[in-house]
Amino acid sequence: MLKINRTENGEVIFKLSGRMDAENVADVKMSLQSEVGGRLIALDLQDLTLVDRDAVTFLAECETEGVKIMNCPAYIREWIARERKGK
Repeated sequence: MLKINRTENGEVIFKLSGRMDAENVADVKMSLQSEVGGRLIALDLQDLTLVDRDAVTFLAECETEGVKIMNCPAYIREWIARERKGK
C-alpha cells in the first residue's frame, strides 16, 4: 500500500510512504500531472519501504524530467543509477 501526502512550501512536495509498485505508479503520475506547470515539484522518499522495477523506472524518469528526489534510500538511488546505465 502506498500513501501519498502533498505539502507546499515554495515547492510542492509529495511524500511517499509504504510500498510502491506498478499499480501505484499511475496514482503518483496523476498527482504530479495535477500540478500547475512551472512549479518546483519534489518526491520525498524517506518513508518508502519497498519498490519494484516499474517504480524505479518511473522515479528515474521523474528525475530526468526535473522532479527533485529527496531523502532517497541508498538502495533505491543505486537501483536508479543501474537503470540509467542499462538504457
